[in-house]
Amino acid sequence: MLKIAHHSNYRHDLPEGHRFPMEKYELLPAQLLYEGTCISENFFKPSGLNLADLCLVHDPEYVLSLLEITLDKKAARKIGFPLSKELISREILIAGGTVKACEFAIKNGISMNIAGGTHHAFTNRGEGFCMFNDQAIGARYLQKQKWAKKILIVDLDVHQGNGTAEIFQTDPSVFTFSMHGKHNYPFNKEKSDLDIELVNETTDSEFLSTLREILPKLVHSQKPDFIFYLCGVDVLETDTLGKLSLTIEGCKERDRFVLQSCRDLNIPVMCSMGGGYSPDIKTIIDAHANTFRLAQGIYF
Repeated sequence: MLKIAHHSNYRHDLPEGHRFPMEKYELLPAQLLYEGTCISENFFKPSGLNLADLCLVHDPEYVLSLLEITLDKKAARKIGFPLSKELISREILIAGGTVKACEFAIKNGISMNIAGGTHHAFTNRGEGFCMFNDQAIGARYLQKQKWAKKILIVDLDVHQGNGTAEIFQTDPSVFTFSMHGKHNYPFNKEKSDLDIELVNETTDSEFLSTLREILPKLVHSQKPDFIFYLCGVDVLETDTLGKLSLTIEGCKERDRFVLQSCRDLNIPVMCSMGGGYSPDIKTIIDAHANTFRLAQGIYF
């Protein structure tokens, strides 16, 4: 059975101006249930992580400054959210959902997190609405439990996974692959193991041909025993923060190719949703829902 991390308080503690598009985290599971793609048993409520789990990736001083809300104002401004105990607890739950989803992925082949994809969180700082790097923590947790040795992170969000790149920059056991908009945030990019920078208005055909050429070679050369997939839908042409030009169908085909590749090669994959900022919330929900529809069709 497809297992999906979800809890119901993603945005309630945020000021009004910060709530869109956080509402997608509530609307997406509702849509999946309504259309019959999922049933209630597909969803699980994540548990939080302890200090040791968070410090598998993040510096203890940074983690404590978040937990105690003592982070200096300049560093807090780079995160973008007004810090609160409720916000930090929510972020820990999101990361905990990814960690638990890793276990389900090993058991079932695939798992999902309605949220996650917090790839702008660095070892010792946060930015871009990211505080704890959920997939990086998941990768370290898998290795700590000796459930995986070589991990591949496939980040296809429109923004480079700069925090993820920094975290694993000297670690050959985790290969970071980011395919993103060249002229999108972050403007001062880190160096992933493999960065593919796409020009503005890159279309379906250009995006997909690049992905189809690179991903099979990458999997063959790296031989990962676990894959993290960050499947942001901010690659859409309608996205207000992205500069690429994928259609809904092109974004769906992207997901189909990644998930089918993992299925064919029998490599467990854990998916975090990442970004999506189209002005019409229906577009965001449909694009994200396609990932879950494909997961059900390919795996179950």
